[in-house]
Amino acid sequence: MAKQSAVVEVIEAVCCPSVLAAPLGAEEAADMAQGFSALADPARLRILSILAAAPEGEVCVCDFVGPVGKSQPTISHHLKILGEAGLVHGDRRGKWVWYSLDRERLARLRAALDA
Repeated sequence: MAKQSAVVEVIEAVCCPSVLAAPLGAEEAADMAQGFSALADPARLRILSILAAAPEGEVCVCDFVGPVGKSQPTISHHLKILGEAGLVHGDRRGKWVWYSLDRERLARLRAALDA
C-alpha cells in the first residue's frame, strides 16, 4: 500500500497544481470542472463507490441497476458522463460493457483540492 501512496504523491506533484496553492489556467480549470461536475450527482457517486469496492476492479453495466435503483438506460447515461470526465473506462465484451475506475484521474482531482 505504501507503494501506491508514493505513486499518488508523484502524480500529484507532477501534474496537478492545487487550486488553493496557485491560480489555475483556463484549460486546467475547465478540465477539473468537468471532473468535479461529473461527481456532483448522487447516482454517479454511488456508481463510483460500487466500482471502488469491486473485488475484481470492474463491474458490468448490468450490475449497477439494482444497487443504484435506476434503469439501465439511466445508468448508461451516468456512466457516459463519468467516462467523458475521464473517471471511468469501459471495455465492451459482447453485448455488455464492463467499467473500471481511473484512479489516477480521481487522485488528480483530490490533489487539486489539497492545500
